[in-house]
Amino acid sequence: MSRNDSQPKQVNRSKSLYFLTWRWHFYAGLFVIPFMLMLSFTGLVMLFDDEIEMARYHEVLSVLPEDNITLVSEQLNAVQESYPDTAVTQFIPAKEPTLANRFSVRFEDGRSLFITVNPYTAEVMGEIDRSDSWYQLANDIHGTLLIGDWGDYLIEIAASLSILLLVSGIYLWLPRDNASKAGFLKIRVGSGPRVLMRDLHANIGGTLSLVLLLFILSGLAWAGIWGGKFVQAWSTFPAQKWDDVPLSSQTHTSLNHGSEEEMPWNLEQTPLPESHDHSAMGDEHSSHVMSSNTVNIDWLVEQSNALGFTNYKLNFPRSETGVYTLTANTMSGDITDPTQDRTTHIDQYSGAILADVTWDDYNLMAKTMAAGIALHQGDVSIFNKVLNVLFCLAFILVSVTGAFMWWVRRPVGKGTIGAPAKFEQDGIWKAGLVSLIIISLLFPLGGLTIALVLLVDWLLIKRIEKLNLVMN
Repeated sequence: MSRNDSQPKQVNRSKSLYFLTWRWHFYAGLFVIPFMLMLSFTGLVMLFDDEIEMARYHEVLSVLPEDNITLVSEQLNAVQESYPDTAVTQFIPAKEPTLANRFSVRFEDGRSLFITVNPYTAEVMGEIDRSDSWYQLANDIHGTLLIGDWGDYLIEIAASLSILLLVSGIYLWLPRDNASKAGFLKIRVGSGPRVLMRDLHANIGGTLSLVLLLFILSGLAWAGIWGGKFVQAWSTFPAQKWDDVPLSSQTHTSLNHGSEEEMPWNLEQTPLPESHDHSAMGDEHSSHVMSSNTVNIDWLVEQSNALGFTNYKLNFPRSETGVYTLTANTMSGDITDPTQDRTTHIDQYSGAILADVTWDDYNLMAKTMAAGIALHQGDVSIFNKVLNVLFCLAFILVSVTGAFMWWVRRPVGKGTIGAPAKFEQDGIWKAGLVSLIIISLLFPLGGLTIALVLLVDWLLIKRIEKLNLVMN
């Protein structure tokens, strides 16, 4: 065969692979775009949580600094007197001298409120319904679409297919010929709206592929199947490392309030320690047990300072064998440096430290997730926050331009969705097949969806397209 005879085959194969990749990019995009828009918009709301909360609840959050601070026990008594039919579950000291302290109280029906208290006067200033925050609403939509597990599964599918979208998008974006080189890393403003949309979509999506991948993987860590059953389960801190510590049937997740992620990712599935039941011990142990008057909130605050906690949450025991839990982590935005993550459990009777987990106790995956989550949430610095805002806006633009390109080229009145043409080719595209298999194995829900799309494409869409060609 001459060189000239082989060139058409090479061109046809290249064209066939391009359209096959475009077809998969198209199918993945149809499913992913609505979720990408939802995740980006809700992400923007969550990034500005502090600013939104201060604007909504300025009167019950702002205080005038004074010279003397009242005992936290006096503040706690004021809360208990004002809300006698509730259980106090958490104390959160103010991060700034101009802000109120917070106590979380829970009603018998499960409803939780933040009660804000002036730390200088012990005056109860007001309340914030934890379920009424914009952050909580955005977080619920971001994680479950407000429909529970099925919403979580749909979002996990979208995130998994986003990996396929990235891989196929990079293949389409990289230049192969003079036509594709013309728009590579260029925005051709004067070449019409379709070319402009294509350049914006391809170049922004291509240059931010790694950033989007990091967002996807850190977000998937919270997903029910890939995160909860695979990655998180293998990375959970083993409670067996605590010596001679009785374990509860409750996990650290039980300390969360609603859907708020307050516990470190790698501890959520770890059982909580239990306080020793000193009431059942003999007199010989009494000298080693501190009185209940000693293990109070003032003593606990002193202990937190002695242990090096600055911004933290103090969770109260939920039962007679429950523990006090001091936690400061990037997951809940207490701190901005993941290497300073710390969770300490204290016996409610003796005041003994039962368990203490720090960054040094995290395994490699847990450390990666702690750092990734901090970046994901924009908690590391103001620069991180500004960048995340720009990333969210960029992902919105990529989604909108992708939808625009499909809309303007869709066949009107043809009875099809306008998927790119599929050309026949010799043999199997090994690189493409391997990519699909890897994505399917790593992300099970995404793999099931890919298999379903293949089946629908073979049984239905391809036949409809052939029928339309015959009729036309």
